[in-house]
Amino acid sequence: MRQVLKTWVDPFVVLLVAVMVLGLVVPVGADVQRVVDAVADVAVAVLFLVYGMRLPTTEVVAGLRNVRLQGSILASTYVVFPLVGLLVAWAVTPLIGEPLAAGVLFLALLPSTVQSSVAFTSVARGNIAGAICGATVSNVVGMVVTPLLVLWLFAGTGAADGAVGGFDGLRGVLVHLLVPFVVGQLLQPFVGRWIRARRWLTLGVDRGTILVVVFGAVAAATTAGVWARTSGWTILALVGVSGVLLAVMLAVTWWGGAALRLDVPDRIALLMCGSKKSLATGLPMAAVLFPVAVAGTVAVPVIIFHQLQLVVCAVLARRLALRD
Repeated sequence: MRQVLKTWVDPFVVLLVAVMVLGLVVPVGADVQRVVDAVADVAVAVLFLVYGMRLPTTEVVAGLRNVRLQGSILASTYVVFPLVGLLVAWAVTPLIGEPLAAGVLFLALLPSTVQSSVAFTSVARGNIAGAICGATVSNVVGMVVTPLLVLWLFAGTGAADGAVGGFDGLRGVLVHLLVPFVVGQLLQPFVGRWIRARRWLTLGVDRGTILVVVFGAVAAATTAGVWARTSGWTILALVGVSGVLLAVMLAVTWWGGAALRLDVPDRIALLMCGSKKSLATGLPMAAVLFPVAVAGTVAVPVIIFHQLQLVVCAVLARRLALRD
């Protein structure tokens, strides 16, 4: 039974849900909220500084040589997924309301995951080097492309009127995410090997940042009365919406890879990288791009989709590993 739970349930997501519940039930005053927000800002900057120090620049350069695979991953992440997300968000707005529909759209604009994409590609016997490069480049590109897409698509649809802080939001992303990452890249030749040898450090900063951001966002949303308008049926509806998004993108990436005549290892890398969205990048970006109370609502679809993609892709990876 214990092994089954470890296989199907991500312990971190369980902890994430616990933090969300804490934010729901623990009253947070204005002074405490300001402290939490300040800690979250610092944690986000440290997170992307560590990302920059960890990533060897040579990996990006080497991975870019596979133009068809890398182009396919970027197109899936920043063209196909946003188009599907825009359509789905528009269709489900009457069902779940504009704030959560905005969260669905925001989810569709995020970069791919790195760790789980590479891990599942490895399990499925796919192109691991291609997955590392594709997921990494997706996150680097996403530091600029995601906020630009948010500014453009949200302004065009009115899905979250007043939620995005305009170019102040873009500037916030550059200051909190891109600048620390660039500084980390400059330091990478000196400290990169030391950082990569201590995976617990990256993992701790990664997950600790997410927990702080989620608690602050949910607590602020609770104070603003957001959750009083979100029912259990709405959460179930979000699970269904996430299932539709994931199923469509899995089909598009797998059969699209076949249409592009990618070999099976490359198709697996495209499947795993092009169908996923990053919780680690998405929640810090939401904290920067949106007011705190809005970020709490926007985070809900991201968290739900994250858990679902882990379960489904774990099953797919095992099935693909059994091929001849």
